Amino acid sequence: MTIENIVRGESKNVEFKVMLPKNSEKYIKTIIAFANTQGGQLIIGIDDQTREIIGVDEDILFRTMDSISNAVSDACTPQIVPNVEPRTLNGKTVIVVTVAPGPNRPYYLKSQGREKGTYIRVAGTSRPAHPEKIKELEMEGARISWDELTCIGYPVTEDAVQKLCSDIMNYRQQAGAAPRNVTKTQLVNWKLLKEIHGSTTASNAFVLLTSDCFPFSKTQCAVFKGTERNVFLDKREFTGPVYEQIEDAVSFVLRNIRLGATIKGLVRQESFELPVEAIREMIINAHCHRSLTEASYVQVAIYDDRLEVTSPGGLYNGLTYEELMSGHSRLRNRTIANVLGQMGLVESWGTGIKRIMKAAEDYSLPVPEFQTFDNMFRVNLFRPLSSGNCTPSEKHRRSIGETSVKHRRSIGEASEKIMINKEALNDTQRKILNLLAENTQLSAAKIAEHIGISRRNVESNMKKLKDQGILIRHGSPKNGYWEIIS
Repeated sequence: MTIENIVRGESKNVEFKVMLPKNSEKYIKTIIAFANTQGGQLIIGIDDQTREIIGVDEDILFRTMDSISNAVSDACTPQIVPNVEPRTLNGKTVIVVTVAPGPNRPYYLKSQGREKGTYIRVAGTSRPAHPEKIKELEMEGARISWDELTCIGYPVTEDAVQKLCSDIMNYRQQAGAAPRNVTKTQLVNWKLLKEIHGSTTASNAFVLLTSDCFPFSKTQCAVFKGTERNVFLDKREFTGPVYEQIEDAVSFVLRNIRLGATIKGLVRQESFELPVEAIREMIINAHCHRSLTEASYVQVAIYDDRLEVTSPGGLYNGLTYEELMSGHSRLRNRTIANVLGQMGLVESWGTGIKRIMKAAEDYSLPVPEFQTFDNMFRVNLFRPLSSGNCTPSEKHRRSIGETSVKHRRSIGEASEKIMINKEALNDTQRKILNLLAENTQLSAAKIAEHIGISRRNVESNMKKLKDQGILIRHGSPKNGYWEIIS
Protein backbone atom coordinates (compact mmCIF):
# COMPACT_ATOMS: atom_id res chain seq x y z
CA MET A 1 0.00 0.00 0.00
CA THR A 2 1.50 3.33 -1.08
CA ILE A 3 0.51 6.97 -0.69
CA GLU A 4 -0.52 6.90 -4.34
CA ASN A 5 -2.98 4.06 -3.62
CA ILE A 6 -4.48 6.04 -0.77
CA VAL A 7 -4.89 9.17 -2.87
CA ARG A 8 -6.82 7.15 -5.47
CA GLY A 9 -9.18 6.03 -2.72
CA GLU A 10 -11.30 2.91 -2.40
CA SER A 11 -11.78 0.68 -5.41
CA LYS A 12 -12.82 -2.81 -6.40
CA ASN A 13 -9.66 -4.13 -4.74
CA VAL A 14 -9.14 -1.69 -1.85
CA GLU A 15 -11.32 -0.75 1.11
CA PHE A 16 -10.55 1.58 4.04
CA LYS A 17 -11.78 1.44 7.65
CA VAL A 18 -10.93 4.16 10.15
CA MET A 19 -11.12 1.54 12.91
CA LEU A 20 -12.08 -2.12 13.25
CA PRO A 21 -15.89 -2.39 13.46
CA LYS A 22 -17.22 -4.03 16.62
CA ASN A 23 -19.50 -6.17 14.47
CA SER A 24 -17.00 -8.37 12.65
CA GLU A 25 -19.46 -9.30 9.90
CA LYS A 26 -19.19 -5.77 8.49
CA TYR A 27 -15.59 -6.29 7.40
CA ILE A 28 -15.67 -10.07 6.93
CA LYS A 29 -18.18 -9.56 4.08
CA THR A 30 -15.47 -7.54 2.35
CA ILE A 31 -12.85 -10.24 2.92
CA ILE A 32 -15.23 -12.87 1.51
CA ALA A 33 -15.97 -10.66 -1.48
CA PHE A 34 -12.24 -10.26 -2.18
CA ALA A 35 -11.74 -14.04 -2.03
CA ASN A 36 -14.66 -14.62 -4.42
CA THR A 37 -13.43 -12.13 -7.01
CA GLN A 38 -9.93 -10.78 -7.72
CA GLY A 39 -8.54 -10.42 -4.22
CA GLY A 40 -7.88 -7.15 -2.46
CA GLN A 41 -6.72 -5.26 0.60
CA LEU A 42 -8.64 -4.07 3.65
CA ILE A 43 -6.80 -1.20 5.34
CA ILE A 44 -7.57 -0.44 9.00
CA GLY A 45 -6.57 3.05 10.13
CA ILE A 46 -7.55 5.20 7.13
CA ASP A 47 -10.66 7.37 6.99
CA ASP A 48 -12.70 6.16 4.00
CA GLN A 49 -14.27 9.62 3.54
CA THR A 50 -11.28 11.96 3.80
CA ARG A 51 -8.53 9.37 3.06
CA GLU A 52 -6.67 10.75 6.05
CA ILE A 53 -4.23 8.34 7.66
CA ILE A 54 -5.43 8.01 11.26
CA GLY A 55 -3.43 4.95 12.23
CA VAL A 56 -3.98 2.26 14.86
CA ASP A 57 -2.78 2.78 18.45
CA GLU A 58 0.30 0.73 19.26
CA ASP A 59 -1.39 -0.45 22.47
CA ILE A 60 -4.06 -2.37 20.57
CA LEU A 61 -2.22 -3.07 17.29
CA PHE A 62 -1.36 -6.75 17.76
CA ARG A 63 -4.57 -7.51 19.64
CA THR A 64 -6.53 -6.06 16.72
CA MET A 65 -4.54 -8.14 14.21
CA ASP A 66 -5.23 -11.33 16.20
CA SER A 67 -8.90 -10.41 16.40
CA ILE A 68 -9.11 -10.11 12.59
CA SER A 69 -7.40 -13.47 12.00
CA ASN A 70 -9.63 -15.25 14.52
CA ALA A 71 -12.85 -13.67 13.25
CA VAL A 72 -12.11 -14.63 9.65
CA SER A 73 -11.25 -18.20 10.65
CA ASP A 74 -14.43 -18.59 12.71
CA ALA A 75 -16.92 -16.88 10.37
CA CYS A 76 -15.90 -17.96 6.86
CA THR A 77 -16.26 -21.21 4.97
CA PRO A 78 -14.31 -22.58 3.17
CA GLN A 79 -11.42 -21.31 5.24
CA ILE A 80 -9.81 -18.03 4.21
CA VAL A 81 -6.28 -17.31 5.41
CA PRO A 82 -5.54 -13.61 4.86
CA ASN A 83 -2.16 -12.01 5.35
CA VAL A 84 -2.53 -9.56 8.26
CA GLU A 85 0.41 -7.22 8.85
CA PRO A 86 1.24 -3.71 10.11
CA ARG A 87 2.49 -1.02 7.73
CA THR A 88 3.89 2.44 8.41
CA LEU A 89 2.48 5.32 6.35
CA ASN A 90 3.51 8.91 7.03
CA GLY A 91 4.81 7.87 10.42
CA LYS A 92 1.59 6.15 11.47
CA THR A 93 0.85 2.44 11.70
CA VAL A 94 -2.05 0.88 9.80
CA ILE A 95 -3.15 -2.73 9.48
CA VAL A 96 -3.23 -4.20 5.97
CA VAL A 97 -5.33 -7.32 5.44
CA THR A 98 -4.39 -8.84 2.08
CA VAL A 99 -6.74 -11.43 0.60
CA ALA A 100 -5.78 -13.51 -2.44
CA PRO A 101 -8.35 -14.73 -5.00
CA GLY A 102 -9.58 -17.98 -3.48
CA PRO A 103 -9.41 -21.34 -5.28
CA ASN A 104 -12.21 -23.04 -3.32
CA ARG A 105 -15.17 -20.87 -4.24
CA PRO A 106 -17.76 -19.88 -3.24
CA TYR A 107 -16.72 -18.43 0.12
CA TYR A 108 -19.53 -17.35 2.41
CA LEU A 109 -20.54 -16.39 5.94
CA LYS A 110 -21.35 -19.48 7.97
CA SER A 111 -24.07 -17.65 9.87
CA GLN A 112 -25.95 -16.72 6.67
CA GLY A 113 -25.35 -19.86 4.59
CA ARG A 114 -24.25 -20.14 0.99
CA GLU A 115 -27.34 -18.68 -0.67
CA LYS A 116 -27.40 -15.47 1.39
CA GLY A 117 -23.86 -15.25 2.72
CA THR A 118 -21.87 -15.28 -0.55
CA TYR A 119 -20.48 -11.83 -1.36
CA ILE A 120 -18.67 -10.34 -4.35
CA ARG A 121 -17.11 -6.96 -5.15
CA VAL A 122 -19.21 -4.69 -7.35
CA ALA A 123 -17.96 -1.18 -8.16
CA GLY A 124 -15.97 -0.85 -4.95
CA THR A 125 -18.60 -2.28 -2.60
CA SER A 126 -19.31 -5.77 -1.24
CA ARG A 127 -22.71 -7.10 -2.27
CA PRO A 128 -24.56 -10.42 -2.04
CA ALA A 129 -24.01 -12.59 -5.11
CA HIS A 130 -27.08 -13.42 -7.19
CA PRO A 131 -27.91 -17.12 -7.80
CA GLU A 132 -26.33 -17.21 -11.29
CA LYS A 133 -23.07 -15.82 -9.92
CA ILE A 134 -23.08 -18.34 -7.06
CA LYS A 135 -23.53 -21.12 -9.61
CA GLU A 136 -20.52 -19.87 -11.57
CA LEU A 137 -18.45 -19.61 -8.37
CA GLU A 138 -19.37 -23.20 -7.54
CA MET A 139 -18.14 -24.36 -10.95
CA GLU A 140 -14.94 -22.37 -10.53
CA GLY A 141 -14.34 -24.05 -7.17
CA ALA A 142 -15.01 -27.50 -8.66
CA ARG A 143 -12.75 -26.74 -11.70
CA ILE A 144 -15.72 -27.34 -14.02
CA SER A 145 -16.73 -25.16 -16.94
CA TRP A 146 -20.41 -24.74 -17.81
CA ASP A 147 -19.92 -25.90 -21.37
CA GLU A 148 -18.72 -29.32 -20.11
CA LEU A 149 -21.98 -30.03 -18.27
CA THR A 150 -24.54 -32.46 -19.73
CA CYS A 151 -27.50 -30.87 -21.47
CA ILE A 152 -30.29 -33.06 -20.10
CA GLY A 153 -32.84 -34.16 -22.69
CA TYR A 154 -31.11 -32.71 -25.74
CA PRO A 155 -31.31 -35.18 -28.67
CA VAL A 156 -28.02 -36.09 -30.35
CA THR A 157 -28.74 -36.69 -34.05
CA GLU A 158 -26.40 -38.30 -36.54
CA ASP A 159 -26.80 -35.33 -38.88
CA ALA A 160 -25.63 -32.89 -36.19
CA VAL A 161 -22.65 -35.09 -35.33
CA GLN A 162 -21.62 -35.47 -38.97
CA LYS A 163 -22.01 -31.75 -39.73
CA LEU A 164 -19.85 -30.75 -36.78
CA CYS A 165 -17.16 -33.31 -37.64
CA SER A 166 -17.19 -32.18 -41.27
CA ASP A 167 -17.05 -28.49 -40.35
CA ILE A 168 -14.11 -29.01 -37.99
CA MET A 169 -12.16 -30.77 -40.76
CA ASN A 170 -13.05 -28.06 -43.30
CA TYR A 171 -12.00 -25.25 -40.98
CA ARG A 172 -8.71 -27.05 -40.32
CA GLN A 173 -8.10 -27.28 -44.03
CA GLN A 174 -8.87 -23.59 -44.58
CA ALA A 175 -6.55 -22.65 -41.71
CA GLY A 176 -3.72 -24.72 -43.18
CA ALA A 177 -3.65 -27.10 -40.20
CA ALA A 178 -2.56 -30.71 -40.53
CA PRO A 179 -5.35 -32.94 -41.91
CA ARG A 180 -7.23 -34.83 -39.23
CA ASN A 181 -10.10 -37.28 -39.44
CA VAL A 182 -12.70 -36.13 -36.91
CA THR A 183 -15.29 -38.70 -35.86
CA LYS A 184 -17.88 -39.15 -33.16
CA THR A 185 -15.22 -40.86 -31.03
CA GLN A 186 -13.14 -37.70 -31.21
CA LEU A 187 -16.11 -35.61 -30.05
CA VAL A 188 -16.40 -37.90 -27.02
CA ASN A 189 -12.69 -37.47 -26.27
CA TRP A 190 -13.11 -33.69 -26.45
CA LYS A 191 -16.02 -33.89 -23.94
CA LEU A 192 -18.55 -32.69 -26.49
CA LEU A 193 -20.43 -35.96 -26.21
CA LYS A 194 -20.70 -38.50 -23.40
CA GLU A 195 -21.46 -42.21 -23.63
CA ILE A 196 -23.58 -43.17 -20.62
CA HIS A 197 -25.05 -46.67 -20.27
CA GLY A 198 -25.02 -47.25 -24.01
CA SER A 199 -26.66 -43.95 -24.94
CA THR A 200 -25.08 -40.74 -26.22
CA THR A 201 -25.71 -37.49 -24.37
CA ALA A 202 -24.73 -33.97 -25.35
CA SER A 203 -22.68 -31.50 -23.40
CA ASN A 204 -23.69 -27.85 -23.39
CA ALA A 205 -20.74 -27.22 -25.72
CA PHE A 206 -22.15 -29.64 -28.31
CA VAL A 207 -25.47 -27.79 -28.21
CA LEU A 208 -23.72 -24.44 -28.62
CA LEU A 209 -21.73 -25.75 -31.59
CA THR A 210 -24.62 -27.39 -33.43
CA SER A 211 -27.80 -25.37 -32.80
CA ASP A 212 -29.50 -22.21 -31.61
CA CYS A 213 -31.18 -24.02 -28.70
CA PHE A 214 -29.91 -21.65 -25.99
CA PRO A 215 -31.56 -18.22 -26.34
CA PHE A 216 -28.55 -16.44 -24.78
CA SER A 217 -26.19 -17.81 -27.44
CA LYS A 218 -26.42 -14.90 -29.82
CA THR A 219 -24.18 -12.25 -31.35
CA GLN A 220 -25.72 -8.80 -31.69
CA CYS A 221 -24.08 -6.54 -34.27
CA ALA A 222 -24.80 -2.88 -34.90
CA VAL A 223 -23.51 0.24 -36.64
CA PHE A 224 -24.12 3.50 -34.78
CA LYS A 225 -24.02 7.05 -35.98
CA GLY A 226 -21.37 9.02 -34.12
CA THR A 227 -19.58 7.73 -31.05
CA GLU A 228 -22.52 6.85 -28.77
CA ARG A 229 -25.31 4.24 -28.76
CA ASN A 230 -28.02 6.62 -29.87
CA VAL A 231 -28.85 6.23 -33.57
CA PHE A 232 -28.74 2.84 -35.34
CA LEU A 233 -27.54 2.79 -38.94
CA ASP A 234 -27.71 -0.99 -39.22
CA LYS A 235 -28.18 -3.92 -36.87
CA ARG A 236 -28.26 -7.70 -37.11
CA GLU A 237 -28.53 -10.66 -34.74
CA PHE A 238 -26.74 -13.92 -35.49
CA THR A 239 -27.64 -17.26 -33.93
CA GLY A 240 -26.75 -20.89 -34.58
CA PRO A 241 -23.42 -22.68 -34.01
CA VAL A 242 -20.89 -20.47 -32.26
CA TYR A 243 -18.31 -20.70 -35.03
CA GLU A 244 -20.90 -19.60 -37.60
CA GLN A 245 -21.82 -16.66 -35.39
CA ILE A 246 -18.15 -15.68 -35.34
CA GLU A 247 -17.90 -15.79 -39.13
CA ASP A 248 -21.14 -13.84 -39.54
CA ALA A 249 -20.03 -11.17 -37.08
CA VAL A 250 -16.62 -10.77 -38.75
CA SER A 251 -18.33 -10.45 -42.15
CA PHE A 252 -20.70 -7.84 -40.70
CA VAL A 253 -17.77 -5.74 -39.49
CA LEU A 254 -15.91 -5.99 -42.79
CA ARG A 255 -19.03 -4.88 -44.68
CA ASN A 256 -19.29 -1.80 -42.52
CA ILE A 257 -15.74 -0.46 -42.33
CA ARG A 258 -13.73 1.30 -45.02
CA LEU A 259 -11.82 -0.59 -47.69
CA GLY A 260 -8.85 1.28 -49.07
CA ALA A 261 -6.39 0.53 -51.88
CA THR A 262 -2.71 1.07 -52.49
CA ILE A 263 -0.71 0.66 -55.71
CA LYS A 264 2.51 -1.32 -55.45
CA GLY A 265 4.17 -1.35 -58.82
CA LEU A 266 1.47 -2.45 -61.26
CA VAL A 267 -0.56 -4.27 -58.60
CA ARG A 268 -3.55 -2.74 -56.87
CA GLN A 269 -3.84 -4.07 -53.31
CA GLU A 270 -6.88 -3.66 -51.12
CA SER A 271 -6.90 -3.62 -47.32
CA PHE A 272 -9.46 -2.83 -44.66
CA GLU A 273 -8.93 0.13 -42.33
CA LEU A 274 -8.76 -2.27 -39.36
CA PRO A 275 -6.66 -5.46 -39.22
CA VAL A 276 -8.86 -8.46 -39.99
CA GLU A 277 -6.76 -10.59 -37.64
CA ALA A 278 -7.58 -8.29 -34.70
CA ILE A 279 -11.29 -8.22 -35.58
CA ARG A 280 -11.47 -12.01 -35.64
CA GLU A 281 -9.45 -12.32 -32.43
CA MET A 282 -11.73 -9.90 -30.57
CA ILE A 283 -14.89 -11.76 -31.57
CA ILE A 284 -13.43 -15.23 -31.01
CA ASN A 285 -12.17 -14.23 -27.55
CA ALA A 286 -15.57 -12.82 -26.67
CA HIS A 287 -17.16 -16.23 -27.28
CA CYS A 288 -14.38 -18.25 -25.64
CA HIS A 289 -14.42 -16.22 -22.44
CA ARG A 290 -18.05 -15.12 -22.11
CA SER A 291 -20.11 -16.17 -19.12
CA LEU A 292 -22.71 -18.71 -20.19
CA THR A 293 -24.63 -18.29 -16.95
CA GLU A 294 -25.51 -14.70 -17.95
CA ALA A 295 -28.60 -14.02 -20.07
CA SER A 296 -26.74 -11.36 -22.06
CA TYR A 297 -25.29 -11.62 -25.58
CA VAL A 298 -21.94 -11.00 -27.21
CA GLN A 299 -22.18 -7.53 -28.76
CA VAL A 300 -20.22 -6.09 -31.68
CA ALA A 301 -20.68 -2.35 -32.18
CA ILE A 302 -19.18 -0.11 -34.86
CA TYR A 303 -18.89 3.61 -34.15
CA ASP A 304 -17.32 6.43 -36.11
CA ASP A 305 -14.18 6.17 -34.00
CA ARG A 306 -13.93 2.53 -32.91
CA LEU A 307 -14.95 -1.11 -33.07
CA GLU A 308 -16.27 -2.27 -29.71
CA VAL A 309 -16.70 -5.95 -28.75
CA THR A 310 -18.36 -6.77 -25.42
CA SER A 311 -18.68 -10.20 -23.82
CA PRO A 312 -20.91 -11.05 -20.83
CA GLY A 313 -19.10 -11.78 -17.58
CA GLY A 314 -16.12 -10.09 -15.96
CA LEU A 315 -12.65 -11.59 -15.66
CA TYR A 316 -12.81 -15.26 -14.75
CA ASN A 317 -11.76 -17.06 -11.58
CA GLY A 318 -9.82 -14.24 -9.94
CA LEU A 319 -7.82 -13.24 -13.02
CA THR A 320 -6.63 -9.66 -12.55
CA TYR A 321 -6.33 -6.98 -15.20
CA GLU A 322 -2.55 -6.93 -14.76
CA GLU A 323 -2.34 -10.70 -15.29
CA LEU A 324 -4.55 -10.42 -18.36
CA MET A 325 -2.34 -7.76 -19.95
CA SER A 326 0.79 -9.79 -19.26
CA GLY A 327 -0.55 -12.75 -21.23
CA HIS A 328 -2.16 -14.92 -18.53
CA SER A 329 -5.41 -16.67 -19.42
CA ARG A 330 -8.03 -18.60 -17.49
CA LEU A 331 -10.52 -20.18 -19.81
CA ARG A 332 -14.15 -19.93 -18.81
CA ASN A 333 -15.33 -22.27 -21.60
CA ARG A 334 -12.63 -24.89 -22.03
CA THR A 335 -14.51 -27.22 -24.37
CA ILE A 336 -15.60 -24.46 -26.74
CA ALA A 337 -12.08 -23.03 -26.80
CA ASN A 338 -10.59 -26.46 -27.49
CA VAL A 339 -12.86 -27.08 -30.48
CA LEU A 340 -12.19 -23.61 -31.90
CA GLY A 341 -8.51 -24.40 -31.46
CA GLN A 342 -8.97 -27.68 -33.37
CA MET A 343 -10.63 -25.64 -36.13
CA GLY A 344 -7.60 -23.37 -36.34
CA LEU A 345 -9.55 -20.34 -35.08
CA VAL A 346 -7.59 -20.15 -31.80
CA GLU A 347 -3.81 -20.38 -32.18
CA SER A 348 -2.73 -20.61 -28.55
CA TRP A 349 -4.34 -19.74 -25.24
CA GLY A 350 -3.31 -16.52 -23.56
CA THR A 351 -2.04 -14.80 -26.73
CA GLY A 352 -5.26 -13.07 -27.84
CA ILE A 353 -4.61 -9.72 -26.14
CA LYS A 354 -1.04 -9.53 -27.43
CA ARG A 355 -2.15 -10.45 -30.96
CA ILE A 356 -4.76 -7.67 -30.96
CA MET A 357 -2.22 -5.13 -29.73
CA LYS A 358 0.42 -6.28 -32.23
CA ALA A 359 -2.05 -6.09 -35.13
CA ALA A 360 -3.06 -2.56 -34.10
CA GLU A 361 0.60 -1.54 -33.86
CA ASP A 362 1.32 -2.94 -37.33
CA TYR A 363 -1.55 -0.81 -38.68
CA SER A 364 -0.26 2.28 -36.81
CA LEU A 365 -3.51 2.47 -34.87
CA PRO A 366 -3.93 3.84 -31.33
CA VAL A 367 -3.34 1.33 -28.53
CA PRO A 368 -6.52 -0.80 -28.09
CA GLU A 369 -8.49 -0.31 -24.90
CA PHE A 370 -9.38 -3.23 -22.62
CA GLN A 371 -12.11 -2.52 -20.08
CA THR A 372 -13.11 -4.78 -17.20
CA PHE A 373 -16.48 -4.47 -15.49
CA ASP A 374 -18.21 -6.57 -12.86
CA ASN A 375 -20.40 -8.36 -15.39
CA MET A 376 -18.70 -7.82 -18.75
CA PHE A 377 -15.40 -7.40 -20.58
CA ARG A 378 -14.93 -4.97 -23.47
CA VAL A 379 -12.29 -4.36 -26.13
CA ASN A 380 -12.11 -1.15 -28.15
CA LEU A 381 -10.13 -1.14 -31.39
CA PHE A 382 -9.85 2.45 -32.57
CA ARG A 383 -10.44 3.33 -36.20
CA PRO A 384 -7.92 5.49 -38.09
CA LEU A 385 -8.76 9.05 -39.13
CA SER A 386 -11.63 9.36 -36.68
CA SER A 387 -13.55 12.62 -36.74
CA GLY A 388 -11.70 13.85 -33.69
CA ASN A 389 -8.20 13.60 -35.20
CA CYS A 390 -8.68 14.23 -38.94
CA THR A 391 -7.05 17.13 -40.73
CA PRO A 392 -9.14 18.74 -43.51
CA SER A 393 -7.02 17.00 -46.15
CA GLU A 394 -7.48 13.63 -44.43
CA LYS A 395 -11.24 14.12 -44.28
CA HIS A 396 -11.26 14.90 -48.00
CA ARG A 397 -9.17 11.81 -48.77
CA ARG A 398 -11.51 9.66 -46.71
CA SER A 399 -14.57 10.97 -48.50
CA ILE A 400 -13.25 10.17 -51.98
CA GLY A 401 -10.83 7.31 -51.47
CA GLU A 402 -12.01 4.96 -48.73
CA THR A 403 -15.68 4.19 -49.20
CA SER A 404 -17.16 1.40 -47.11
CA VAL A 405 -18.12 -1.90 -48.67
CA LYS A 406 -21.66 -1.38 -47.45
CA HIS A 407 -21.88 2.02 -49.16
CA ARG A 408 -20.56 0.67 -52.45
CA ARG A 409 -23.26 -2.00 -52.43
CA SER A 410 -26.03 0.44 -51.55
CA ILE A 411 -25.27 2.84 -54.42
CA GLY A 412 -24.64 0.06 -56.94
CA GLU A 413 -21.04 0.87 -57.77
CA ALA A 414 -18.92 -1.87 -59.30
CA SER A 415 -16.92 -3.81 -56.73
CA GLU A 416 -13.18 -3.86 -57.27
CA LYS A 417 -13.42 -7.63 -56.97
CA ILE A 418 -16.10 -8.03 -59.65
CA MET A 419 -15.35 -6.49 -63.02
CA ILE A 420 -18.38 -7.79 -64.95
CA ASN A 421 -20.97 -5.43 -66.45
CA LYS A 422 -23.42 -4.98 -63.61
CA GLU A 423 -25.83 -2.83 -65.60
CA ALA A 424 -27.19 -6.04 -67.12
CA LEU A 425 -28.01 -7.40 -63.65
CA ASN A 426 -30.84 -6.59 -61.30
CA ASP A 427 -30.27 -5.12 -57.83
CA THR A 428 -30.61 -8.48 -56.04
CA GLN A 429 -28.08 -10.14 -58.33
CA ARG A 430 -25.59 -7.33 -57.72
CA LYS A 431 -25.99 -7.71 -53.98
CA ILE A 432 -25.52 -11.48 -54.24
CA LEU A 433 -22.27 -11.05 -56.17
CA ASN A 434 -20.92 -8.49 -53.71
CA LEU A 435 -21.62 -10.80 -50.78
CA LEU A 436 -20.01 -13.76 -52.53
CA ALA A 437 -17.00 -11.62 -53.38
CA GLU A 438 -16.45 -11.26 -49.63
CA ASN A 439 -17.25 -14.86 -48.66
CA THR A 440 -17.38 -17.54 -51.36
CA GLN A 441 -18.89 -20.10 -48.95
CA LEU A 442 -22.09 -18.23 -48.10
CA SER A 443 -25.24 -20.32 -48.44
CA ALA A 444 -28.43 -19.09 -50.08
CA ALA A 445 -30.03 -18.92 -46.64
CA LYS A 446 -27.26 -16.68 -45.29
CA ILE A 447 -27.41 -14.45 -48.37
CA ALA A 448 -31.17 -14.12 -47.95
CA GLU A 449 -30.65 -13.11 -44.32
CA HIS A 450 -28.08 -10.46 -45.27
CA ILE A 451 -30.19 -8.96 -48.05
CA GLY A 452 -33.52 -9.29 -46.28
CA ILE A 453 -35.42 -11.27 -48.92
CA SER A 454 -36.70 -14.84 -49.19
CA ARG A 455 -34.36 -17.76 -49.75
CA ARG A 456 -36.39 -18.80 -52.82
CA ASN A 457 -35.80 -15.38 -54.36
CA VAL A 458 -32.06 -15.70 -53.77
CA GLU A 459 -31.92 -19.21 -55.23
CA SER A 460 -33.83 -18.08 -58.32
CA ASN A 461 -31.40 -15.21 -58.96
CA MET A 462 -28.37 -17.40 -58.31
CA LYS A 463 -29.67 -19.87 -60.90
CA LYS A 464 -29.90 -17.04 -63.44
CA LEU A 465 -26.33 -16.03 -62.65
CA LYS A 466 -25.20 -19.63 -63.14
CA ASP A 467 -27.10 -19.86 -66.44
CA GLN A 468 -25.31 -16.71 -67.64
CA GLY A 469 -21.95 -18.24 -66.74
CA ILE A 470 -21.27 -15.61 -64.06
CA LEU A 471 -21.42 -18.01 -61.11
CA ILE A 472 -19.86 -21.48 -60.91
CA ARG A 473 -20.33 -23.85 -58.00
CA HIS A 474 -17.40 -26.00 -56.87
CA GLY A 475 -17.69 -28.92 -54.46
CA SER A 476 -20.60 -30.32 -52.48
CA PRO A 477 -23.59 -28.29 -51.24
CA LYS A 478 -22.24 -28.45 -47.68
CA ASN A 479 -18.53 -27.96 -48.21
CA GLY A 480 -18.17 -26.30 -51.61
CA TYR A 481 -17.68 -22.69 -52.67
CA TRP A 482 -18.73 -20.22 -55.36
CA GLU A 483 -16.53 -18.78 -58.09
CA ILE A 484 -17.37 -15.49 -59.80
CA ILE A 485 -16.35 -15.36 -63.46
CA SER A 486 -15.34 -11.81 -64.41
